[in-house]
Amino acid sequence: MDTTVANTGTEGKSWGGGKEPLKSSYGKMMMWFFIVSDALTFSGFLAAYGFSRFKFVGSWPIADEVFTHVPFFHGNYPMIYVAFMTFVLIMSSVTMVLAVDAGHHMKKSKVTWYMFLTIIGGLIFVGSQAWEWGTFIKGEYGAVQTKGGNILQFVDSDGKRVAVSEMAISVEDERVRHLKKNGLWFVEEGPLPVYTVQEVYNGLVAHPNVHIRTQDLNEEGEKTILSREESLTKLKREGTLVVHGANLEVNEYGASLFADFFFFITGFHGFHVFSGVVINIIIFFNVILGTYERRGSYEMVEKVGLYWHFVDLVWVFVFTFFYLV
Repeated sequence: MDTTVANTGTEGKSWGGGKEPLKSSYGKMMMWFFIVSDALTFSGFLAAYGFSRFKFVGSWPIADEVFTHVPFFHGNYPMIYVAFMTFVLIMSSVTMVLAVDAGHHMKKSKVTWYMFLTIIGGLIFVGSQAWEWGTFIKGEYGAVQTKGGNILQFVDSDGKRVAVSEMAISVEDERVRHLKKNGLWFVEEGPLPVYTVQEVYNGLVAHPNVHIRTQDLNEEGEKTILSREESLTKLKREGTLVVHGANLEVNEYGASLFADFFFFITGFHGFHVFSGVVINIIIFFNVILGTYERRGSYEMVEKVGLYWHFVDLVWVFVFTFFYLV
């Protein structure tokens, strides 16, 4: 029995038998599908952050007091470096637009140049974010954690932060870290803090101009500063651990939940930026090799450009939630 095969003329086409949705190629449509799904993921993360901050609005860290560092400069520069990072990322989006436009006009040299600038901007941003993470983890002043998990910071009579290392008075007391080999085999203590609460208390007693500042905000939106008597009493009764910097367990700047969200959301976004840089590098070398010139289309540059604009836009929301609101 003979089998007849009918040719429809759509063989080998991505949208076989139908019209291209929105006059867009298959590749660009798939990139849009990915962007929409990823946008929903980020929306869920930021919504969770918003609800958590609203719940702990009275004790949430103040961004102007947390992100005050600039590489190679000593001093207090609130939000300056974060603003620089944001500017660099936005400008990289501009160079990506120029690269896409040059591709439409089949100008290989301009595509190469603008792609190179986009990659440099992405690397600067990723490197800056890594430096910011390191600074956030290391900390600067230190604080004391209470039994309830709250943070006690130290300020002078002018309200300026005082580092724990500047006031603590060492006590001749041998502290031994508990290891599995000299105790319960399944229990091991973390690294011992540089100072004990008693040493910090002794320093507070010896510095009459130092007060404790709690993480709770007053009616003016500023952290509450206790009197000398209240400071001594609170540290003596409630102080349990001296902490420096921030991690997934403690946070010298305030509520530990802030650090959890900061590491997770900015880390997730940083991973997207790093992935974008890697993809841009691949596309960049393909441009140099003339791959898209031979194809007669720079659509790959346009597709990776959509992704890059997306990560830039997401950062605008992350920047607003973490640093401005």
